[in-house]
Amino acid sequence: MSDARLRVLAALALTFNAFTWGVSWWPFRQLEGQGLHALWATALIYSVAVLAITLARAVAWRQLLATPSLWWLVLASGATNAAFNWAVTIGDVVRVVLLFYLMPLWAVLLARWLLREPLTAAAALRVGLALAGAAVVLRPADGGWPVPHTLAEWLGVVGGVAFALNNVLLRREAHRPEAARALAMFVGGALVALVLALVLGAQGRVPAPPAPAAAWMLATLGMGLWFLLGNVALQFGAARLPANVTAVVMITEVLFAAVSAVLLGAGALTPQLALGGALIVGAALLAARG
Repeated sequence: MSDARLRVLAALALTFNAFTWGVSWWPFRQLEGQGLHALWATALIYSVAVLAITLARAVAWRQLLATPSLWWLVLASGATNAAFNWAVTIGDVVRVVLLFYLMPLWAVLLARWLLREPLTAAAALRVGLALAGAAVVLRPADGGWPVPHTLAEWLGVVGGVAFALNNVLLRREAHRPEAARALAMFVGGALVALVLALVLGAQGRVPAPPAPAAAWMLATLGMGLWFLLGNVALQFGAARLPANVTAVVMITEVLFAAVSAVLLGAGALTPQLALGGALIVGAALLAARG
C-alpha cells in the first residue's frame, strides 16, 4: 500500500474513533432508559474490552502489573470515562462536550507540573482562549458567575481535567508497550466506574443494575467491542500520522457530538454556545498546531 493511501486510511481510522466518542452519548442514554446507570454501563463495557485484550495479549497484564507508573494512567483514564459517560447521559450533550474539551487549559498546567514544559506565549494564548470560551459557555442568561451549575457540567469539567492528565501521562509513558497502555486505559474505565457505582449505590444515589435481560446485556457487549475497535483505530491512526494532525482530526468529536445531539434533541446550539465553543475549539486547534 502506498504512503498516501496509508495516510488516508489512518485519517479515516482516527475519524472513526472521534465518531465513536462523539455519538457514544446515545447508546448510554438507551441503556439508562433500560435501567442501567451510566456508571454500571461503563464498568461492564470496559470489562468486555479488558477481557478481549486479555485473550489477545495476556502478556499485557504482566507489563501493567510490573509498571507502577501505568497505574496513574489507570486512574486518569477511569476518571475520564466515568465522568464523561455519566455527564452526557444526564446533561446537555453540547455543553458537556465543550466543557470536556477545555483540555488545552488543563494540559498546559499539567504538562508544566509533570513534564516541566515551559509556559510559552503560545501556551498562554491557548489558556486565555479556553478560559474565555468557558466563561461564555457557563455564563447564566440572567447574569451571575460563569461556573458549572449542574452535576453534568461539573462532571464535564472533571472529565476534561482527567482527559488532559490522561494525555500527559500517555506522553510520559510513550516508551511502554502499546498493549500495556491500552490495557491500563480499559482497566481504568472498568475499575473506577465500578468503585463509584458501588460507593454511590451504597448511599442510594445510584440504582442497582436491572435484572439480567438480553436487550441491555447484548447492547453492553456490543459497545465493549465497539469501544475496543475505536481504541485500535486510534492506535493505528496515531502511529502513522504526525501528532498535530492526529489532534486536529480528533477534534471532530465535538462536531459529531454537537450535530447528533441537536438532531436527536439532546442539546441545543445557541449563539452563546456557538461563540464559546468556537473559542474552546480554537484553543484546541492551536494546541494541535503546537
